[in-house]
Amino acid sequence: MTFDPRTIATPIYEVLHELRSESNQDDTRLKQQKGQAVELYTYLSTWGMMRLKAEETALADNMKGKKQVVNKFFQCLQELSGIANLANEQGLVTLKSLDTDEYLGLTGLGLAVAQEFSFWATAIYSGIEGDSN
Repeated sequence: MTFDPRTIATPIYEVLHELRSESNQDDTRLKQQKGQAVELYTYLSTWGMMRLKAEETALADNMKGKKQVVNKFFQCLQELSGIANLANEQGLVTLKSLDTDEYLGLTGLGLAVAQEFSFWATAIYSGIEGDSN
């Protein structure tokens, strides 16, 4: 079986492009989306997968752009890993129930996915500058 690097890049490009293209988005939300997508790798490598999933539910309503990106991250991770219930409200329970090898493998895949999010956010959100916490 040959590995095709587009396997990871394609779904990430598609979800970020779709998110960026949604109508009725203000500059603040676009800045939040870009910032969160770029910061995913650092957050994941520092705090881990379970905390990132918990962060998704903890983000306030005024942080909808960040929340959207974290949700899309888990959707892509679910699709690429084949592990069900990562992107929904059962995600934290799913992560807690994985054995050590599965969790560590998923974290490695998550880091690769987060790296792609950072790259594609820079390309797709070009022209969106500044930070909107």
